[in-house]
Amino acid sequence: MSLQGSTIPGVARTETPLGPWEPAELGCVAVVFSAAQAPWWIAGGYAIELAVGRAFRQHDDIDVLLLRRDQLEVQRLLPGWEWWAADPPGTLRPWNAAEILPAGVHDIWCRPGPSDPWRIQFMLDEADGETWVSRRDNRIRRPARQIGARSADGIPYLLPEIQLFYKAARRRPKDEKDFDAAIGVLDGDQRRWLSGAIATAYGDHPWQARIKGPRGRQRHA
Repeated sequence: MSLQGSTIPGVARTETPLGPWEPAELGCVAVVFSAAQAPWWIAGGYAIELAVGRAFRQHDDIDVLLLRRDQLEVQRLLPGWEWWAADPPGTLRPWNAAEILPAGVHDIWCRPGPSDPWRIQFMLDEADGETWVSRRDNRIRRPARQIGARSADGIPYLLPEIQLFYKAARRRPKDEKDFDAAIGVLDGDQRRWLSGAIATAYGDHPWQARIKGPRGRQRHA
């Protein structure tokens, strides 16, 4: 299965100031990254859908999370592609082969070639030994082996409480939609973790009342 080509059926093309996006299909990404030699997780809105167990909205991109120490897996698994780093954030520059990106760079955009749309965005999170450290706030930590789960199809994805913690910072319409879909599948421990992480990083937040409200149905993915 290939990520190449200018058209992927069923995936919308979106124009952005930094060039068009036509995200790679989730299954294609999973097949390519099944050869990874380091842990990875589908992140963003697709992670929420994998946790909820159903698709419920359109996606402008597809996000894959890696630990910063494993960043060169991107180059190894996508040889011949263009890799661009958001350095500084809000701009893009070429990411050179074997270059280790500095600590302030968390986003990598990738496409097969200069005339192709962007296909995949990679997010880099920090690690302290075997502990995952949030790029948003280094007080937010968890054992790295406990930040993800696998879908029924075996696709690794970032746990919904962690993805919602990241989405809580901006609360765009798509983030609100993801919160509405995911809050009902969080169990008590997940809700307590999310509430504490949001309070630590962001202080008062409009989501807190619903996070602490009646528990919804169990996560089934």
